[in-house]
Amino acid sequence: MIQRFTIGGFIVAALLCTSCRSQYQLTGIDRSRIVVDKRYDAMPDASVDAMMKPYQQHVDSLMNPVVGVLAQDMSSRRPESLLSNLLADILVWGGQKYHEQPDFAIYNMGGIRAAFTKGDVTIGDILDVAPFENKLSFLTLKGDQVVQLFQQIASTGGEAVSHGVQLVISRDGQLESAQLNGAPIDPLKDYRIATLDYLAAGNDKLKAFKLKQNFVAPQEEENNVRFIIEQYFKEQTSKGLAVDSKLEGRIVVK
Repeated sequence: MIQRFTIGGFIVAALLCTSCRSQYQLTGIDRSRIVVDKRYDAMPDASVDAMMKPYQQHVDSLMNPVVGVLAQDMSSRRPESLLSNLLADILVWGGQKYHEQPDFAIYNMGGIRAAFTKGDVTIGDILDVAPFENKLSFLTLKGDQVVQLFQQIASTGGEAVSHGVQLVISRDGQLESAQLNGAPIDPLKDYRIATLDYLAAGNDKLKAFKLKQNFVAPQEEENNVRFIIEQYFKEQTSKGLAVDSKLEGRIVVK
C-alpha cells in the first residue's frame, strides 16, 4: 500500500525573451496539492512492476537478512521508553571496539525514526529505526557541564540516556535532580560520554556538547550507528539471547 503524503507543486509562469538572449523572470507562483494514496493501487501497471522487480529483489537481499530477535515490542517516547533505553545502552556497548569506557550515553529521541516489533529483526528494520549517517562519538565534559547538559535534556522533555543516569525533571522542563550510578554529579570530575556526532556538534538543543574536550569520532563506515546496532544484535544472537530492554526510571517527570 502506498502511504498518503502531499506533494507541493510550483508552476512558473511568464517566460520573457529578448532579441539576442533568453531572459527568464518569475512573475508568479501557484501551488496545488496532489494526494498520493491507496487509490493508485487499484490500477497496477504491469510494465512498471516488471521493471522494478530485479531492483526490488536486490534491495530485499540487502535488507531482509535477520540479525537478531527482539523479546518484546519497542517504541520511543519521552521521557523514557524501552527503545530509547536500548539504543543509549548500545552506544555505551559500542565503546569497547575503540577502547572507550563511557560513563554514560545520550541518543536523541528525534533520531529514532521507527519502532521494533517482537520477533525477528532484519537489517532493514534497523535502517528504519536509525536511517541517518550518524557516527558513534566520544567526548569529555566537566561535571558542571554535564549538569548543563542534563538541564538541556530536561528542557526537551527527555532524551535517551543510558543505564545509571537518573534525572528528575519538572513538567515545565526544569531539572530538579541528577545522579549517575546513585551519586550526584561531581562538578570538578571529568565524565566520558558516548553519543552521536550530530549531537556532539550541539544540535537538538544540547549546546553543552559544544564545550567538549578529547573528542573522538571514527569516520569509517562500520562506525555508523546503525552498524553498531546491527553488531549488538548479532552478538546477542551468538549468545543465544533475545534483545530486551526495560524501564528503569532513568528520567522521571514530577
